[in-house]
Amino acid sequence: MRAVASALQEVQKVSGPEVGARMSTLTRRLRPLDGSQDKRAEADEQARDEADDEDCKALRLTLMEEVLLLGLKDKEGYTSFWNDCISSGLRGGILIELALRGRVQLEPATLRKKRLIDRKVLLKSDTPTGDILLDETLKLMKATEPAETVQTWIELLTGETWNPFKLQFQLRNVRERIAKNLVEKGILTTEKQNFLLFDMTTHPVTNTTEKQRLIRKMQDSVLDRWVKDPHRMDKRTLALLVLAHHSDILENIFSSLADDKYEVATSRCKELLELDPEVEASKPTATEMIWAVMTAFNKS
Repeated sequence: MRAVASALQEVQKVSGPEVGARMSTLTRRLRPLDGSQDKRAEADEQARDEADDEDCKALRLTLMEEVLLLGLKDKEGYTSFWNDCISSGLRGGILIELALRGRVQLEPATLRKKRLIDRKVLLKSDTPTGDILLDETLKLMKATEPAETVQTWIELLTGETWNPFKLQFQLRNVRERIAKNLVEKGILTTEKQNFLLFDMTTHPVTNTTEKQRLIRKMQDSVLDRWVKDPHRMDKRTLALLVLAHHSDILENIFSSLADDKYEVATSRCKELLELDPEVEASKPTATEMIWAVMTAFNKS
């Protein structure tokens, strides 16, 4: 604007008041334009700041914590008694979480071991993560020779093995330990409920805002932010969809949607979950562990 004003003065000196008046008109027309651009820039910056603030407000949860939170009944504080899939879902979440944190990986594919189900889980780093379940699993893997496959690890960590010498690999009280983490993060609370013959510790949801934020994020991933290509999706969101499907808690995510959106969301999830894991894992940007866990779930 200073350049325009300077040019206006020069023109007024050379060309007289008529041209100067025309330039003054041009200057007045330019001012609102610049003002609107500044306002748009400020609005964009404010929107980015609000998005950053929203991310900062969101608590950092592990995949296991997200699965349990989605599976819990808000007021009752426990998962469905009829859900026997969530245990293996949580163990699959542990393997994917370790892979996303760079602690484990699948062994490279060879001519004899091309399939995901046949490839062993290798330890990349035993550096502690700070999460007790993840670190306990790392210690078990470090002490295991030879290495085991994804499906075997899920079975061992769940305790679903006929080998009595392998029972030491079972992770015990997993739901309770994850729930305690969520209590420490201010999302759940701890109560005692009487069920006629026994008392049970329950963990009702106190921070419903955090749970609703998670639900909205998952809903948006298959609605407003649907990208169709799983390799363009956020890896943690993709992993959570796989884990939620196996843990039989997808309905908890989509139940609040209107009928038309519910149909779209479930249809897209079905499309995603029916992809061939072997094909998807072979693509350059794939996180192999997600697809290997999906393969193990499909085989179980």
